[in-house]
Amino acid sequence: MRCDLHVHSVHSGMCTLPALKGLCRESYSPPEAVYNVLRRRGMNLVTLTDHDSIDGAEALRSRPDFFLSEEVTCTAPSGAELHVGVYGITERQHLELQRRRTDLPRFVAYMGEERLFAAVNHPFSALTGRRRADDYEHFRRFRGLEVLNAHLPRTNNRLAERLATRESQVAVGGSDAHTVESAGSAWTEVPGARSPGEYLAGLRRGRGRVAGRSGTYSKLTRDVLRIAAALMREKRWTCALAPLLVAVPLFTLANLAIEHAFARKWGHLIIEGTAQPEFATRNLPAEDFVA
Repeated sequence: MRCDLHVHSVHSGMCTLPALKGLCRESYSPPEAVYNVLRRRGMNLVTLTDHDSIDGAEALRSRPDFFLSEEVTCTAPSGAELHVGVYGITERQHLELQRRRTDLPRFVAYMGEERLFAAVNHPFSALTGRRRADDYEHFRRFRGLEVLNAHLPRTNNRLAERLATRESQVAVGGSDAHTVESAGSAWTEVPGARSPGEYLAGLRRGRGRVAGRSGTYSKLTRDVLRIAAALMREKRWTCALAPLLVAVPLFTLANLAIEHAFARKWGHLIIEGTAQPEFATRNLPAEDFVA
């Protein structure tokens, strides 16, 4: 069975970029449209990983091939932000995860108690801001690691794959789609699974296989333009900003350069070992690891 384990809908909230905060949504994709596109593109199962929200599930919860998930914005002890995909949850578990997301040890301990499968998304991306070398120690607390994100360059994904292999973490993949056009461009497959429960059990056992495509400059540029067009349809007055769209290719080119620089820096420090990070269990209490 295949499932895109990282996909957004209109329920992901407002954009967090300073210039767009409070103006533009992260995604304008209706949950039903995301579902239909994923099924057409060969996904046997469907989930949504909206930012700190499960509201999109209301339209899909009656479908037997849908399971509830979310992308939780967590805070590491350093103050750094990380995005964690948590899969196969209930509404009660969503509320408890949100209560604990700013206290990473409590967050991880709760997931262990509930036997939830979770993966750190885009570990070598600049998307979540500043990073310290010891933040990567905390990534290891999670059973899974996203090694294929269809909006990130191949270099960033390969570094994540190397880290997952070194730390014996389960590799997962997803499109990170904020538009319906990008949904299903990467996924995680569990051979032999016949239901959402069997699929999630297979992930926990490390039987998942990732497939799909890494991101490109042209793909990111198209998606940013699609989101801008959706903003203008929702808020007609923003059509006055249309001339600014000529700068979008420069914006996405700058973003690509930032991602490559981030990957070079942290790949050198963490993967090549210059920083000599100690990924040792003695530094982290055993009860803080997700089973």
